[in-house]
Order: sequence, then C-alpha cells, then structure tokens
Amino acid sequence: WYFRAAPAAHRASHMETSARRSRTLKRRRWGGLRQQWQLLGLFQIDEQHEFYHLTCMMKEGLSAAIQRTSDPVPTVSTDFTMETFAGPVFASLRGSLGLTEQEYQQSLCSEHFYLQFISNSKSRADFFLTNDKRFFLKTQNRREIKFLLSNLKIYVEHLKKFPHSLLVKFLGVHRITFPRRQKKFFIVMQSVFYPDERINARYDIKGCEVSRWTDPALEESHIIVVLKDLNFEGQFITLDQQRSWLLRQVEIDTQFLRRLNVLDYSLLLAHQPLHWDERHHSFANIIIRTKRSAQNRRLLPNLKNPLHVIDGPEQRYFIGIIDIFTVYSFKKRLEHWWKSLRHPGKSFSTVSPDTYCHRLQRWVQDHTK
Repeated sequence: WYFRAAPAAHRASHMETSARRSRTLKRRRWGGLRQQWQLLGLFQIDEQHEFYHLTCMMKEGLSAAIQRTSDPVPTVSTDFTMETFAGPVFASLRGSLGLTEQEYQQSLCSEHFYLQFISNSKSRADFFLTNDKRFFLKTQNRREIKFLLSNLKIYVEHLKKFPHSLLVKFLGVHRITFPRRQKKFFIVMQSVFYPDERINARYDIKGCEVSRWTDPALEESHIIVVLKDLNFEGQFITLDQQRSWLLRQVEIDTQFLRRLNVLDYSLLLAHQPLHWDERHHSFANIIIRTKRSAQNRRLLPNLKNPLHVIDGPEQRYFIGIIDIFTVYSFKKRLEHWWKSLRHPGKSFSTVSPDTYCHRLQRWVQDHTK
C-alpha cells in the first residue's frame, strides 16, 4: 500500500495554515517546554528545524496509512509518496499490544511537534520522538528494512508466544520517496522508556567492556545521557521474586536473536523509585503462569498494562532489547578478528551471535538479585 500526498500548492497552503495554528498553540501552551526539552537532550522540531518538512510528510503519510491499513488503493497526487509495508500485519500486532488505531494515530499525527532525540549511538540513523514521547521513529537503511520484513513472520510468532517479550515492539515500516531525491525508510516502534516522567537513570547494556563508558552529565545540567556497561558496575537490578522471570525471558529472547544470526543488540535499562502505595500493595506485579511460559503483567493505575516495566521492592525498572538488525556477516567476522588483535584479553561487542547471546545472559544473571 502507498500514499501520494496532495499537490504541492494545496499542501503548501495546508502546511501554512497548520504552521500558524501550531505557532499559536506553542505560544499559548508550550512556550517554556522547548528550552526544557533541550536541557533533556530533546529538540523540538519546529518550523526552523532542518527536519520540519520531513516530519510533516511523515505525519501526513502516517495519518493516511493508519486510516487505510487494509485498503490497497492509493491516493493519487504529485508531491511525495509514502509506502507502507505489511500494513495489516503491523495493525494486528498493534491490536495485540492493546493499542487502538485511534490512540496510535492521535500520538503520531497530533498537531504538536515531534522531538528530535540526540543519540550517542554510532549509527547514522535519525531518531524522532512523538510529542508525548510514547513512540520512536527511526530512519533505517534498505538492508535493515529487508532483514526486518524477511523475518517479520517469525518475529510476530515470537511475540504471540511470549506477549511480554523484552524485544522492542515494531509497529510500522514505511518509505518516503521525494521527487528526484533519495528514498528514506523509517520504522515506528514503542518507546521502552514510557512513561518517563520520573526516570532518573538510563543505560545501554551490551555485556562487554571496550568503549562501554560514557561520561555522566553534570548533576545540575539535567541533560539526558544514556550510560553504558561500565557506568553500571557495582549496581544491581533488585527484583526479588521477579528475578527468575526476567532471567528466563532474557534467555528466550536472546536465543531467538541467536537463531536470527544477529549481534550487537542492546539491553536498554532505566529505573525510578516507587511511590509508597506502589511498594506496598495497590499495583503490584502479577505473574500469570500458563502451560508455555510465565508472563509478567504489570498493571498501572492510568495506563494499559505497559510493556517493558518490572517492579522490584523499591524501584521500577524499564527493560527492553533494541537494535536487532546487525547480522554476523563476513564483514563482522573481519571486524571481530581486528578487534581481537587490538584489544587482547578484553571483551568487545563484535563476537559471534552465540557468544553474544550467552554473554548478555550472564550479564543479567550477574547484575540482578
């Protein structure tokens, strides 16, 4: 299925009206937030931002795609084309996660600006975040998109079998084509760190030591810095009764990725303190045991069973596995050989999928209690 935008003149008029409305809303309701987001490492994509027109196209295309998920007939016009891949499959997956199409559209296509997330990742991808910070949009290259779509069936089957898998939840795959310009692929995925209002530390864990330290932000700066393995040393994920569930689910998910022959994925981790009522009784974790698995079901008072959330006695943890596109190719084998010579006796990210899988499992075992 694909969507062609309205003619350029019509879109320009529409975008001008939309921009005026957005400017008014920003002055009235969001005046102080731009500076606040910048302090957090998030930048509002307003009319002066280099990605403003791209994100406007994303919103317009996504709005049409969500409304016409099962309709293969394109809307014909001239300005840009947005294609949607496996639309019905992703719509079904969104439904299985308890996400209505209305909620999805409201978040992705609202009149409020997207946010740009400045990542310390080595990837050249661009990261955008919906204004409510519920969904990430990330640009991907053709190889990564092909890999995801070719393995979509077994990915969906895995999530059906393990509804509370730690794997990142992909919710849509799209491609925008500009006249006489490069095609741009992007994916929509659920944010692991949602809701994030009280999160006080974030980590990207790979289970190794080379290049796995990030200088923390100054305490008074309030800038979001995603820390790494070496920053977490001496700390533990304290879960008590939930520990066995987490260890088992990490094992299940990493074995799945090993079968896909991938490596270099990350375990995202964040934590925040629990309120008194959350620590004692009202909204405790529930473990539902079925014939096939024990599934973590976290109930929060104002949200539908959010994924990636696990409570310990004192802390709430947000945990998810992301960046699952790196195949152990011949190029990666050469990189492994080179790093072995450069970093003798040290652990680094580029190892075989089997080694990577078991090493991350050991990291979780060693850092939980």
